[in-house]
Amino acid sequence: MSEYDIVAMGAGHNGLTTCAYLAKAGKKVLLLERNWYPGGGVSTQEILTPGYFHDLHSSVHIMIQGNPMITQDELGLISQHGLKYKYSDTPHVTIFPDQDVLVTYKDIDKTCESIAKLSAKDAESYRTFVAMSQSVLPLFVPGLYKPAPPLGQLMAMLDSNDEGRLMLDYMQRSSMDILNHWFESDRLKIHLSRLVSENLQLPDELGTGMGMLLMPGIMHTYGVSQPYGGSGKLTEALIKCVEHHGGEIRLNAEVKKILTSGGKAVGVEMSDGEKIMAKDAVIGSMHPHKLRQFVDGVEEPVLARAEKTTLAPFSLFVCHYDLKQKVEFKAKDPAVKQAIMLTLAATDNMREMQEDYDSLKQGKISKRRLLAGNDESHSDPSRVPPGKGMWHSTGFAPFSLAEGGSSRWDEFCEEFGELQQAGFQNFLTNLTPDNIVARKFCSPMDMVRDSPNSFVGGDVHGLAPYFYQSAGHRPTPDLGQFKVPGIESLYLVGPFMHPGGGVFGAGRATAMVMFEDLGMDFDSTVGGQVDADLLATKTRPAAPKDNIMRLYDDQSDEIMAVNSIDTQGDEIVIKGKTFGTMPLVARLGPADLRKALKLALSPKKLASIVSMLFKR
Repeated sequence: MSEYDIVAMGAGHNGLTTCAYLAKAGKKVLLLERNWYPGGGVSTQEILTPGYFHDLHSSVHIMIQGNPMITQDELGLISQHGLKYKYSDTPHVTIFPDQDVLVTYKDIDKTCESIAKLSAKDAESYRTFVAMSQSVLPLFVPGLYKPAPPLGQLMAMLDSNDEGRLMLDYMQRSSMDILNHWFESDRLKIHLSRLVSENLQLPDELGTGMGMLLMPGIMHTYGVSQPYGGSGKLTEALIKCVEHHGGEIRLNAEVKKILTSGGKAVGVEMSDGEKIMAKDAVIGSMHPHKLRQFVDGVEEPVLARAEKTTLAPFSLFVCHYDLKQKVEFKAKDPAVKQAIMLTLAATDNMREMQEDYDSLKQGKISKRRLLAGNDESHSDPSRVPPGKGMWHSTGFAPFSLAEGGSSRWDEFCEEFGELQQAGFQNFLTNLTPDNIVARKFCSPMDMVRDSPNSFVGGDVHGLAPYFYQSAGHRPTPDLGQFKVPGIESLYLVGPFMHPGGGVFGAGRATAMVMFEDLGMDFDSTVGGQVDADLLATKTRPAAPKDNIMRLYDDQSDEIMAVNSIDTQGDEIVIKGKTFGTMPLVARLGPADLRKALKLALSPKKLASIVSMLFKR
């Protein structure tokens, strides 16, 4: 019987992230992966022909770009373990049926020039909209990579100022509601709605508008990226980090049950009967719908709420092609080959596209295709043999078909793949039999088979991104703090947890919770590792002459302006504003003050503090 400090069920990128932090802190960790390959949805493989490297699921890494795991290189993924991102000045392009294109450049001025060809009014509206989006990023982005507060608490906080109320308003709207308010061009609406639909949300669903508010600001601030060599290079770097710090990963290792004793998770039982014990904690990458299957002793109301969580209203159909020559497009705009995200719009009429989304919701096959794709070899020749090409497409499809349900996909897969290929050929000149070396179609049921404990119902993002399943209520109020009530030392990680599906590096939040529970200092584990020559750093700004004390984070971004420090009874009360207008009150009682003095007043620190009083 083996024993480790931490045992993790699943080696997807989120579980790997959590374990990398724990291993760096000196914990003996073991990750158990049921598949023959690690990474889950972040995996790149030679699935057809040797030398052609395809991403199985995730391809574009957007949301992880604001994660301190990347911006501060907390795990050494960039400086030590080989991760290298490619960025394009052209994050997103939509090609329309007449082969005209609409381009989102990272540069806002060039983007507005592209939009102005459709509507000068929309171009100016877009500029205003992006400025608004960027203004709320400081309030929103830091919370993506740490535990979130309960939803009610978050709502109360947001309702205390104008920026927060704006976010609260948009959170409860649909993308279409927002687009119709701001813009007049159907082509621009299609371009933007297809972008946020990559989060598996329908344009007219209430409670999903936050993505529409944030995505333009994120694209123009952080850009869009892919790892050189494929999405799986993030997984490879995380594995190197775990192993560098003494952690282990076992493949073809399926967990049957999480072992509990006295209301505490103590290990796992494998499908072959082996038991592996965990001294400190067990991490479970298991969908809330699967909680009952893997854990005994959870109270029935907790299980019932977990099993009522809502999946996305549609799934994905993925096509992989190995090609003799790189893809050529009918559209001649050079931005098409430079785009990281490429949408192939089958219509330029928003009402028609909405009909196609409605068909998805009803389990029907629409007469038009909802397609996106790219030949990654244009910007990364390492993905294919010299001179060759590839085509990788992610299209939308219903999980449960109106005729035959989800089980019909096994017989319908090739037929639907042919429909997708016919749709591609409206935009590509050489996706033809004489150029195709091999091809493979992957249905929504194949998504489930790839990751049955995360991609339930073909939802590769774990759960629908609805307002009631957000922040500390994702997936439920019971489970939203990455723990299972009544089962001590059992922690949750996966796309169904905050902040959501996609490549976030979201396991960082689970790690932060575990560090606190295990009595470890997260900041001291990750701090001091930034390579100043590798990562862009900011120079701390000079203090404004307004007599306001300011607190800055480790990237010299202002996090709080202190307006007053008073005493009330036996407390010190610090009042100020965070993120510009968000009121913040901090209270220090006698015990807190003693701890603060103990942390600050060593002889060396005291001398440093005194010397600072005489500096500008």
